[in-house]
Amino acid sequence: MTEAQYKCISESICRRKYGKMLINMLDNLITFMIFVSYPLLGVYVFYFQRSLLIEIALVPFVSFVAVSLFRHAVNAKRPYEVYDFTPIIEKDTKRHSFPSRHIFSAFMVGMAYMQVSMQGAIDIFILGVLLSVLRVFGGVHFIRDVIFGALIGILLGYLGFYIVF
Repeated sequence: MTEAQYKCISESICRRKYGKMLINMLDNLITFMIFVSYPLLGVYVFYFQRSLLIEIALVPFVSFVAVSLFRHAVNAKRPYEVYDFTPIIEKDTKRHSFPSRHIFSAFMVGMAYMQVSMQGAIDIFILGVLLSVLRVFGGVHFIRDVIFGALIGILLGYLGFYIVF
């Protein structure tokens, strides 16, 4: 998106009585739901499919570390740094925009869920798409950040869960 598009979306959301609050609330809620769903998956796997426990723990952990190191090396600016505007989503972090670790994590959790529940995976993927839209409209990520976050989550999940294990 261009600077004008980010500013237009930002101004449009801010003009709404509860626009900024709603975007932040949804961002936090969806992030929380995905975050909580992963340990719940771990508990389920521990009690009902213990043979998957190591891969459910190891694949996301190793992938998260790899993405974090890559992101640190790339050190890409965020939209509000490039275009100098106040993001809707309350964030003052500098750089480390590419790829989106929130979106990577959502799609990696979705890939972990695929090991035990296709419906659970679909639900997490839907939340990941919604979170992607919120993070772009909220001004904290470029579209490329969320697309690559999702693709890397799916790719590393596939490699880890279906190739390595």
